[in-house]
Amino acid sequence: MLYTLAISNYRSLRELVLPLGGLTVIAGANASGKSNLYRALRLLSDTAAGGATASLAREGGLNSVLWAGPESFSRSVRDGQAPVQGGPRSGPVSLRLGFAADDLSYAIDFGLPEPSPTAFTHDPQIKRECIWNGPAWRPAATLIDRRGSVVTTIGERSKREVLNQHLSSYASVFTEITDPQRAPEVLLLRDTIRSWRFYDHFRTDAVAPARQPQVGTRTPVLSHDGHDLAAAIQTIREIGDGEALDEAVDDAFPGATVEITTDAGRFGLKFHQEGLLRPLTQSELSDGTLRYLLWVAALLTPRPPALMVLNEPETSLHPDLLPALARLMIRASESVQLWVVSHATRLIAALEESASCVSLHLEKALGQTSLLGQDPLDQPSWKWPPR
Repeated sequence: MLYTLAISNYRSLRELVLPLGGLTVIAGANASGKSNLYRALRLLSDTAAGGATASLAREGGLNSVLWAGPESFSRSVRDGQAPVQGGPRSGPVSLRLGFAADDLSYAIDFGLPEPSPTAFTHDPQIKRECIWNGPAWRPAATLIDRRGSVVTTIGERSKREVLNQHLSSYASVFTEITDPQRAPEVLLLRDTIRSWRFYDHFRTDAVAPARQPQVGTRTPVLSHDGHDLAAAIQTIREIGDGEALDEAVDDAFPGATVEITTDAGRFGLKFHQEGLLRPLTQSELSDGTLRYLLWVAALLTPRPPALMVLNEPETSLHPDLLPALARLMIRASESVQLWVVSHATRLIAALEESASCVSLHLEKALGQTSLLGQDPLDQPSWKWPPR
């Protein structure tokens, strides 16, 4: 489980260190930085799949995602007695992402490339990358250490050994180091991060994939667009917790049941509701009902990931459905670490009733996102590996 998330110089997240729990709720006003936090976590997950450089390019490149304010604020600026002003940069350009977990912790540092005769002058370079044991980085706890193009590990008699000395500046250790004998930590952490799942705004329009019957295969993991909803629900019934599925549907729609039909391998969904003479197909369901069923299929997955992140799950849901959704999330958080980014006060309040919930409320001042009420002394222990 992740206990700490650290982000430095990503958009409004100039320097943010957050405590995490089994169920973490991210709340805050519009433009407080919730979306930036969600995108930063996705960028961190992309490093394990070798897609961080491409992800930064889609956001406009490293220069576009870097913190746009000054390196620091004077007390007079923070007190509103002086205007915000820039000055000569004293430190290197750096975008840093990291987390501390109960087994292996990780940090990566992106910077600008050195001048060279190439057209790819805006490709970010990985300056430092570390995997270590413990909540905060320290040299003695470092298992995998990447500086520039050189990657080392702890070998015999606790001496450092070189794993690779020609690593591409844009490639992560997760995609280039595949030695299970000398660097098992890389493979273990890579697979853990790759298991993270992100769900963001299921489509529910008239031609949404979730409304169309699809050829079904066993689906322990709901796809990001929900096209395999019927197959995912049938998979939960056969190899997952079918009783929990029925309870979640009945909790939101008393007396209702979900039936999965098959026709020449194509899976469809029928929704039986009290008072109706016939069941409704998935194409006839309201946006809110369909979206709730999508969340049921995602949260009751028979293959729980290390981390699941839900971005604004309340979209299109009637407020009366939010308590049932919260109960479903709390139940899911018993088997998966769950992040919920939300605007809905009713959903947030229901989630905060769980003893395992860590509620984080973001605020923004002078363009910088911070954690509401967090004193520097209350901040989780964290130290960035230096370049």
